[in-house]
Amino acid sequence: MSADIHKKDPEATPPGPAPTQAAPIKAVPVRHYGRYVSALIALAALGSVVYAFSEGDINWAFIPDYFFNDRILSGVRETLVLTFLSMVIGVAGGVLLAVMRLSKNPVVSSIAWFYIWFFRGTPVLVQLFVWFNLGFVFEYVNLGPFYKDEWSDFMTPFLTALLGLGLNEAAYMAEICRAGLLSVDEGQTEAAHALGMSQGKTLRRIVLPQAMRVIVPPTGNEVINMLKTTSLVAAVQYYELFKHAQDIGMTSGATVEALFLAATWYLILTSVLSVGQYYVERYYARGSLRQLPQTPWQKVRAHLTSLSSRSEVTR
Repeated sequence: MSADIHKKDPEATPPGPAPTQAAPIKAVPVRHYGRYVSALIALAALGSVVYAFSEGDINWAFIPDYFFNDRILSGVRETLVLTFLSMVIGVAGGVLLAVMRLSKNPVVSSIAWFYIWFFRGTPVLVQLFVWFNLGFVFEYVNLGPFYKDEWSDFMTPFLTALLGLGLNEAAYMAEICRAGLLSVDEGQTEAAHALGMSQGKTLRRIVLPQAMRVIVPPTGNEVINMLKTTSLVAAVQYYELFKHAQDIGMTSGATVEALFLAATWYLILTSVLSVGQYYVERYYARGSLRQLPQTPWQKVRAHLTSLSSRSEVTR
């Protein structure tokens, strides 16, 4: 049985109609009317607050007049020093307490748990007053041949502030550090031990560097919070920014203006620390993100570029 096979010549096929060229798509940006409404509401609320303060009986010239006052600058310096030293005590104590908390020794773990429970469970201001008034319990500080003095002379306002803030911060940093240590996979520790590394060396070389990615962001928040918490030590007569502002306000009769001055300085200091925190977080995020987050300047440039491109499209 034979079958005829007919082959078509491609040249004999009549050409079809030429493909029509698609019209260019005109992209129209989405209109976010809700954003405009919310922005107007926010501006109206801000304007009303500014107007209320401008009409109040406040001498706004007081703030620039005393902004660089010697006592204010001295208070800023003492605030920064106290913040730094308290955080050093807090971070060092927090790492130690976190390691103790994770220890297999029940005595060591219980001691760390009790410390954290006690200092997190009592207000900082109460702790400051307790440190300042421990002279009712310990009349003398006797360290044998090295040091001996009355408690009232030993426990100065600076030492009270340093112990009250630093030891309290250690309890919070302990939980932050513990969360960071637990975030590292156990296989990392097992691999380090298989290579013959000791427990301490494994902690320093393997676990802590990886845990920093989790520890750094809340630690930055703790630094900013510590800067503001230093204002509490005015209650134990330590002269930092808030205490100096209080005294200046009482002697000059501008109590509210002095508080606004202190608030302005706190805003400036916390803003600078926030920028530093952002870059530290960005540094430690290098090993966990495919692409690092944009810096503030890069965000501004990208936003300006998008605005210019949108305006060209609408034209």
